[in-house]
Amino acid sequence: MATSGTTTFNLDISDIMEEAYDLCGLELRSGYSYRGAKRALNLVFLEWQNKGLNLWTIEQGSATLTAGTSSYTIDASALDVVDAFIRTNAGNTSSQFDQRLNRISRTEYNHQSNKLTQSKPTQFYVDKDNDAVKIVLWSTPDSQETYSLIYDYVKRIEDVGVVASNEADVPTRYLPCLTYALAYNLACKSPEAQQRVPMIRQRYMELWEEVSEADREKASIRFVPDLTMSGY
Repeated sequence: MATSGTTTFNLDISDIMEEAYDLCGLELRSGYSYRGAKRALNLVFLEWQNKGLNLWTIEQGSATLTAGTSSYTIDASALDVVDAFIRTNAGNTSSQFDQRLNRISRTEYNHQSNKLTQSKPTQFYVDKDNDAVKIVLWSTPDSQETYSLIYDYVKRIEDVGVVASNEADVPTRYLPCLTYALAYNLACKSPEAQQRVPMIRQRYMELWEEVSEADREKASIRFVPDLTMSGY
């Protein structure tokens, strides 16, 4: 059996828009239609970021800690922090050591009686505002060792951009779901496509469920008995 031997299929932004309009039974004719579709696609990306954790958007960052400084602004594209730990003796194959930090709430941090206490940090909270995301450590790092802060963060999905030949900042397996998501947004705004809205929405929800399930982390579960209980 002859096959192509390639696995490089992708859709650029213009392809996604054309496919979405086809699903609506409409034509992408004017510059206004193009601008509206681009705006709707950016809104879809924002919607997806509110739906939960997407593994393809996880990146890892790092920062060298400074004694006496507890707050660190992280990557500008970050939306939230998934995990964080303190690394000592970075790069030393025999003594490098990672210690996981426990995430606490702002309220729990505020309840710490002395925020100037200096030692090896054990906790952090995430300070999110419109301008930046910051990791705030407790306790404040001391100068006894050189500490590195390693953190996994959720990055923002990149905008569509101005060039129609750009590709969407999503894995290719998400393209069917993305085209239906855009089609649903376009159909809701178009009187001519109202009859197709229920069908498009249903298929969009089905595709989202499929890709969400595929994007979940696959890890085995290991149960460990608590040997500290009485009788053991």
